[in-house]
Amino acid sequence: MRERARVTYPSLGWICRAPGRFIAFGFGSGLLRPASGTWGTLMAWFLWRVAQPPVSTTALGIFIAVAFVYGCWVCDRVGKELGEPDHVGMVWDEVVAFWLVLWLSPATWMAQLVAFLLFRFFDIVKPPPIKYFDAHLKGGLGVMWDDLLAAAYALLCMAVLVRLGVLQ
Repeated sequence: MRERARVTYPSLGWICRAPGRFIAFGFGSGLLRPASGTWGTLMAWFLWRVAQPPVSTTALGIFIAVAFVYGCWVCDRVGKELGEPDHVGMVWDEVVAFWLVLWLSPATWMAQLVAFLLFRFFDIVKPPPIKYFDAHLKGGLGVMWDDLLAAAYALLCMAVLVRLGVLQ
């Protein structure tokens, strides 16, 4: 945690000068402190609730997959610009991974709140193999992959809670 406290954040002006930077920083939410990842996840939830995706399930899945691939590219590029391959302010990985969780979870407020808490827990704690990939997989794919695994853990827990009738 001490290392993250010394991170230098770019200015809002810098991230707004290039669309890729603005997206990598979660539309600016990655500049909020402390807990940039939590702010990015909240931004994802806000956008999900506002948009209330009216498209087909297939189209939404394709959109999330494209957002993931784009995230690999843009986070790699912006990380290189910053000289920090996985800058704490780049939260597009949280945005996309949490959209995946929301897409596959019940659409109730309670279920989404539980999904949010589970996703943040697994993204912060990084149980195996998340911690391994976070440490060893570099570049844009590394930035995006560990959050995808945190989403998988959250979705597994959500499936159990739904199956047990705790959530609907």
